[in-house]
Amino acid sequence: MTDTTADQLGTAQTTAPVDYETLAGRFRPIFDRIAAGASEREQDHRLPFDEIRELAAAGFGAVRVPVAFGGAGATLPQLFRLLTELAAADSNIPQALRGHFALVEDRLVGRSGERDAWLGRFGRGEIAGNSWTEVGAVQVGDVVTKVTPQDDGTFRVSGQKYYSTGSIFADWIDTYAERTDTGERVIAIVDAHQPGVAHSDDWDGFGQRTTGSGTSTFTDAVVQADAVVLFDDRFKYQTAFYQAVLLTVLAGSVLAAEREIALQVRNRNRVFSHGNADTFAADPQILQVVGEVSAAGFAATAIVDRAAEALQAAYEGAALDEAEDERRNDRAELATAQAQVSLTSLATTATSHLFDALAASGVSTTKNLDRHWRNARTAGSHNPWVFKARIVGDHAVNGVEPPRVWAIGATRRG
Repeated sequence: MTDTTADQLGTAQTTAPVDYETLAGRFRPIFDRIAAGASEREQDHRLPFDEIRELAAAGFGAVRVPVAFGGAGATLPQLFRLLTELAAADSNIPQALRGHFALVEDRLVGRSGERDAWLGRFGRGEIAGNSWTEVGAVQVGDVVTKVTPQDDGTFRVSGQKYYSTGSIFADWIDTYAERTDTGERVIAIVDAHQPGVAHSDDWDGFGQRTTGSGTSTFTDAVVQADAVVLFDDRFKYQTAFYQAVLLTVLAGSVLAAEREIALQVRNRNRVFSHGNADTFAADPQILQVVGEVSAAGFAATAIVDRAAEALQAAYEGAALDEAEDERRNDRAELATAQAQVSLTSLATTATSHLFDALAASGVSTTKNLDRHWRNARTAGSHNPWVFKARIVGDHAVNGVEPPRVWAIGATRRG
């Protein structure tokens, strides 16, 4: 990150900015097909292997990759608008691709030699997953997964990760580990297609059931030398970036709820004797509820856009002086925290309102409408917003900048 140059950042852009509607038009037919099968996939617990591969083949995973490497050269606001549209079709898939887009972003601002090779891979449609979190007895700040150098110049990685979202779909796995020789924290980009890598789809959450999260196990998996990157060289706005993907999940869940509630109200034939109209579609109180959900969708997309603009400024800040770069990264972290605090409540309330309009028939398991609330509630549970609210308040009152890196683990007891 420290040796990123203005020339490197310049190659991430097309010679003329890509038009969003043109870009989105490439993927909307795929989004429509994804939406058509989303409820059934969840009910049958069928992971979206085919859907993710179709997106990758169409270049979706390369929208941020420069045109010279086979991508679209999109901006971060454009990426997050696309992810929001995809989340409205199936909120599981943007989260499954969260680690992929983060690794693309990291390689986009990485050192030029290794950077070009990785951008070429992503431009050809290869997909990355995420494998960072360890569970069990590991204490806060410790890393049990280890990377060991070999005499032939390669490395071997061993360990087990949970919440390894997207890795089951991936060609490469972005893995947080510790070097056994130096003790340095690194990212090992592991080839997923080898005997030393195994995945279990054992995530048991009540929402986001088909993200492919679960356990990834590495047993002397081979890692090439140029795929071991110092964690301190990681792109500075990474935690803000990860959070912004979850914001698209929340916003997309609201948009999906809006679509579902409008369809159900429009097609409903039964009315209540103590209602206000001869049809549900004409009842002003029901229309009010639908309008509130629609307004929440509008606000949700605006929140995502504002956060994405802050991330774009942080991306561009790498080509500026260090003080301005740091300021922009702090603003991006703050913006995504503010967005998370506001959008979590907005999304869970709006997706719950769906049932206020549909009454008891709306809770049918066949209709599966509760998945929107369950998905929003699950996405809103990551990186607890209560801590983010305190961090935002500390900044407002005391001017304390938000932390950009944090960890989870067992409490250290004496």
